[in-house]
Amino acid sequence: MTGPQSGPLEGILVVDLTRALAGPHAGMMLGDLGARVIKVENPGSGDDTRGWGPPFVQPEAAGRESTYFLSANRNKESITLDLKDDADKAVLTELLRRADVLLENFRPGTLARLGFGTDVLEALNPRLVTLAISGFGHDGPEGGRAGYDQIAQGEGGLMSLTGSGPDDPQRVGVPIGDLLAGMYGAYGVLAALLERERTGRGQVVRTSLLAAIVGVHAFQGTAWTVAGKVGQAQGNHHPSIAPYGLFRCAGGSVQLSCGSESLWRKLCAEFGLDPDAPGLATNSERVERRQQVIELLEAAFADISPGDLLARLASAGIPAGKVRTLDEVYGWDQTLSQGLLVEVEHETLGRLSLPGPPLRFFAAGPDGEVETTRREHAAPPVLGSDGDAIRAWLSGGADGFPQPATDDVEDGHAT
Repeated sequence: MTGPQSGPLEGILVVDLTRALAGPHAGMMLGDLGARVIKVENPGSGDDTRGWGPPFVQPEAAGRESTYFLSANRNKESITLDLKDDADKAVLTELLRRADVLLENFRPGTLARLGFGTDVLEALNPRLVTLAISGFGHDGPEGGRAGYDQIAQGEGGLMSLTGSGPDDPQRVGVPIGDLLAGMYGAYGVLAALLERERTGRGQVVRTSLLAAIVGVHAFQGTAWTVAGKVGQAQGNHHPSIAPYGLFRCAGGSVQLSCGSESLWRKLCAEFGLDPDAPGLATNSERVERRQQVIELLEAAFADISPGDLLARLASAGIPAGKVRTLDEVYGWDQTLSQGLLVEVEHETLGRLSLPGPPLRFFAAGPDGEVETTRREHAAPPVLGSDGDAIRAWLSGGADGFPQPATDDVEDGHAT
């Protein structure tokens, strides 16, 4: 059993009942921040994602591990519990007495049917913060509906904004609804933990795949709610800025962004174009004539290789970049410099490289900033690998943290 970890959430105990991606991603974020995360899984099969593949590592049935599971479960322990079994429910009850945070992504009402409704949890541990992630919300006319990422991407409007055009709706290349719900959920948990410092009491934080997707509509949302304009997919070019997108050149393509009129003028100067040509002098005009702008620039780039074009754009001060494949991303020195690849030691697979946490932490020191980012990470756990140690800790036979809260709570404040 891994003891307390360094990080802003050191000393916080998280019980993670979630599976698939949204909840596990939230739990991994909290674990990355130093919380102790105990993942509760079904006996035998575990988290659904343990079977999602290929690809698998060690693909033989015995001992194989899904790379999907590995993506969302670092810095956790695993215990298997059958929540319909009284003895295993008693183990969960003891975990919840000690926990600061509970994560669950059952369909609304399921946890209550298992005997752990909001009233039971509040009586068991008034300081407990519960994160509940659902597909479409816990209430409302479709509150009980099952949530899967691609379905939520469609229902939440994201697919209508993604693709080569209005007749080509496309899902985002990662389960972005799940990931966003996990991120929003972790953000809500942190806020609830902060409020608990004032009130002495926990609360329930709820989010959903639908809410997370609507929450990132950004300017596309207000284009409709304020201006009455329904956004549509239009490929690799920005709907409100031009030029901003992917442009073909000799033997490839590059991306560039002119987010201001000064950048447009620099771009034109570099490639001998007239920035004040009729219909192109302002961003609004260029947006209305986007295809004309694309054709103008691609003609100017036609004889220039991607590498040379990127060099010229950089020299002119134009934000630009290439489209990297994932192997290029993980081999890029800038990616590595940001701690976005970490090495862990897996119980059965040995040394693994995993995508790393996206946050870094710094503190003021006598000679400038000192990085305090957590450096050591635990590999995703083998199914049930920590069960014996966790049970021993709960029964008092092993060191661990924390013990059940004993504070009396009056008027909403710990005494």
